Amino acid sequence: MTPDASPSSSTTTPSPSSTAIAPVDDAEIATTVPLSTSTASTHGESHHVLLLLDIQVAMLAPPPVGVPASKLVQTNLQRILAHARSAKPPPLIVHVRNNGDAGEPDEPATDGWQLIFPPLPGEIVIDKRKNNAFAGTVLGDVVPPTAEVVVAGFQTDYSIRATCSAALTRGNEVLLIRGAHATYDRIEVLHGGGITPAHRIEAEIEAELEEAGVHLLDMKDLPGIFTDR
Repeated sequence: MTPDASPSSSTTTPSPSSTAIAPVDDAEIATTVPLSTSTASTHGESHHVLLLLDIQVAMLAPPPVGVPASKLVQTNLQRILAHARSAKPPPLIVHVRNNGDAGEPDEPATDGWQLIFPPLPGEIVIDKRKNNAFAGTVLGDVVPPTAEVVVAGFQTDYSIRATCSAALTRGNEVLLIRGAHATYDRIEVLHGGGITPAHRIEAEIEAELEEAGVHLLDMKDLPGIFTDR
């Protein structure tokens, strides 16, 4: 994934992915919404939305290709998705897939670009090129501004931060679950090449987003998360 604007004091350099999965034909299993499409969703308004950001093979490959917490986070993401799919009624489930540049681990149509969790019929797939999943996509047409949005995926300090902030600006209630998002260790270029571990970055962004108005939950809060409160 290429950040919109990488901080001048740090850099993240995941290696190309070597993990392969069978290609997913979105046309057969889900509603794929092109990046440039401007039509509104035909799914109707939903009060609850599960927004899955960049949950792709490259991000969840074993480290150092994937994020350091890839194994734990994948387990938690799988639990959240299973819970959402079994909810009555289920939330609107949106898979957002990042389209990286040529040569990057998530370059379109490569193994690393594929979604980890194949979408089911009725679920939506949206491709993006920026950290903010609402920017340059139809996500704003799909997600009502009155919806409560549960956000999970990658990377904490890029897409998670930018998309949660954008959703708050739209008026959405935003929920972020600890242990269901992650990022890479960060090399501090302007501080002698020291490394800030991923778990510290994740905690810093959680605190920042909570102060901005995001509701932080834990995995133990999963029961009832997609029901009206």
